[in-house]
Amino acid sequence: MKKLINENEIKANLPFLTQLAKSFPTEEDAMTEIVNLSSILALPKPTEHFMSDLHGQGDAFEHILNNCSGVIRNEITRLFKDTLTFDEMETLATIVYYPRQKIALELKYVADKDAWYKTTLRRLILLGRKISSKYTRSRVRKNIDAKFAYVIEELLTARVNFHDLDAYYDEIFDSIIRYDYAENVIVALTNTIKRLAVERLHIVGDIYDRGPEPHRILELLIKHPSVDVQWGNHDILWMGAAMGDKTCISGVLTNSFRHGNLELIEDVYGINLRHLLMFAHKTYKSALVFRPRKTSSDAYYDNPEINIRAKLHKAIFVIMHKLEGQMIKRNPQAHMDHRLLLEGIDQERSTITIQGVAYPIKDADFPTIDPNDPYALTEEEQIIIDELQQSFLKSPTLQRHIHFFIERGSMYLIQNNNLLFHALVPLNDDGTFKDVELGGRLRHGKEMFDYLDAEVKRIYYEDPAERRESELDLMWYLWCGPDSPFFGKDKMTTFERVEIDDTKTHKEKRNAYYRYQDTENMAVAILNEFGIENTEHSVIVNGHIPVEKINGENPIKANGKLIVIDGGFSKYYQKTTGIAGYTLTYDSRGLYIVAHEPFVSLEKAIEDNADIKATIEVRDILATKGQMTVRDTDKGVELEQEIHNLEMLVQAYEHCLINENHEYRYIKVSTKNN
Repeated sequence: MKKLINENEIKANLPFLTQLAKSFPTEEDAMTEIVNLSSILALPKPTEHFMSDLHGQGDAFEHILNNCSGVIRNEITRLFKDTLTFDEMETLATIVYYPRQKIALELKYVADKDAWYKTTLRRLILLGRKISSKYTRSRVRKNIDAKFAYVIEELLTARVNFHDLDAYYDEIFDSIIRYDYAENVIVALTNTIKRLAVERLHIVGDIYDRGPEPHRILELLIKHPSVDVQWGNHDILWMGAAMGDKTCISGVLTNSFRHGNLELIEDVYGINLRHLLMFAHKTYKSALVFRPRKTSSDAYYDNPEINIRAKLHKAIFVIMHKLEGQMIKRNPQAHMDHRLLLEGIDQERSTITIQGVAYPIKDADFPTIDPNDPYALTEEEQIIIDELQQSFLKSPTLQRHIHFFIERGSMYLIQNNNLLFHALVPLNDDGTFKDVELGGRLRHGKEMFDYLDAEVKRIYYEDPAERRESELDLMWYLWCGPDSPFFGKDKMTTFERVEIDDTKTHKEKRNAYYRYQDTENMAVAILNEFGIENTEHSVIVNGHIPVEKINGENPIKANGKLIVIDGGFSKYYQKTTGIAGYTLTYDSRGLYIVAHEPFVSLEKAIEDNADIKATIEVRDILATKGQMTVRDTDKGVELEQEIHNLEMLVQAYEHCLINENHEYRYIKVSTKNN
């Protein structure tokens, strides 16, 4: 039965419908599209994949991207548990993850290569059929390498009840093998399987710092067909550095030297450190406490390379604290005066006074700090930071990576009624939203996030020569400001952790958000604040603070309304968390949290089928009655609106409010066919 639409609504939308008629020039065209869109609405909801706090762990990220948090392995098990051995299923999974490497390895031990190719293709086709069943043929076709689109589409969509399907497949396989296309077809087929296994990838912040390969992660993400990023605090620091903020540049270098990631700075991003290196070498006699993490004192004394890296760290560490002091003095509204530390240093006594208490410091050799003007850069320090600024601004690889953050990233995302942001929404001690002065006025909650999103992007798109120091100060504040929605602590005790043994000075008080994090009312209030009114099947997804599973902490909080998926993806955190990261998958049956064991190595993954063991910790966090379809998603809302528009167009044709244009249709269809 046709849906009747109010004639007044049709007349009110006639200008729009007239434009729509150019794409659907006849009633038949419009009806065909309605049927097509309606069929899509009935398909199962595609799978979403959530990851956070990757922290430069490129090898583990690539593997989890390939295995789709266990989705591929689970499908293989369901399909082949009664027909393949465990080892055969393991090998098939590895072929999907790393096809070229695994094929080369397998063929070394195969007598009949043609038979091996046929068997592997047949198994991959069964897997591909299962995974592609959620999509229309058109959508499947778009995810196939164009060079092999016809043959792969034919293999995936051939009629199952064809009277001699095996013989039909064998004929195709023989042709593929005869023309030496088998490996390329397998690679294209496995790529299609991986793309269709997960419809959308969400990265909930912190790609940078700690691990050595954020660039590897970013190159994979740039190539990914459907990905979004919610900025993390470490990402913001790098974004500020790439925009030319000198304090952020010194912060990026401090983190990189501290974690031994010199190669990322020099070899990947081409940042020229020569002047800084010479300055550090001639200025600082010793820098033992500034050696890279996990480096012994013996290595420092015995290894000239470690020695110079430590001096590099010390030189930029001093510059960073000077620049931070200047930023704090320019921005009294930031309420960061308690971080004006350099004026408390007594080099003769080797102490620093913090909040009236004098503490011994490990290294008081700071010849460039003037006690009468501690935040002033020396002439050479100023030249160095100016040179570094130009080097960051002119690094093509860095600028391309940061452009990705701007184009595909944001402060937060609402998708399918779930709210994603990296760290927190600042709260007062009583649990109410905290007002923070930004842009000359107080802002909180969604208004704060929207303002910051727009401001970061506005600054990025400005001509670098026009960016003002006062504008760029925002990026450092977002990195470590006490009310930043990226940081969530009263202070960042970088100086104390390096220089002071007394651990009570290292403590960083968290924002009240973390005190209320396990409170359902708070989670619902935040969802409402961001415009999500129906919260029955909604969750907040965060990263930022590693979940200490080893101590019994649960990543699922607020009675299932908030999920923290920072489980220690970076090796740096795994002793604290006890695992190697959490991920989420959200498919047509519900939302599942998955815990991962550490990744061993690429070689082990390929040679020994050493997959990352993934355990579904909790099933059905958002379980629904029956299987979810596209109709239940944001995409479904869009499609239903398109259907409604087409229904209006059909009735406009029927009531002769718009005339059908068969001639236009003929021209359009002919052009399309050509």
